[in-house]
Order: sequence, then structure tokens, then C-alpha cells
Amino acid sequence: MSGRQGGKLKPLKAAKKEKKEVDEDDAALKQKQKAEADALKAAREKALKGGAPGGGIKKSGKK
Repeated sequence: MSGRQGGKLKPLKAAKKEKKEVDEDDAALKQKQKAEADALKAAREKALKGGAPGGGIKKSGKK
């Protein structure tokens, strides 16, 4: 047991990641995927916003 080893230890530094070179094919694929995701998101929002015309089943105030 060493005398001064209390407290938290400093975390080790992570190795630096190498930057990947982006090909034209990769860039085109990412752009296509982003466009598809945006279209899907817009379709979901439209479906949620539209709902049933007339507000669904209406309840009368009488019981």
C-alpha cells in the first residue's frame, strides 16, 4: 500500500481516431439516406396531424 493513492485516478487518454477519406459513393449514399429519413419523418408528421375528419366518435352530453 502506498501512502498517497486516495481519490479518483485520472482516466487514460483515448487514442486519436484516424480521419476517413470520404468517397463520392459514400457521400451520395449518405445524402440518399438522409433524404429518405426526411421523407419518412414528413410522412409520419402528416399522418399524425391529419387524423380522422370530424374528430372521431362524438359523445352526447346526455347520460
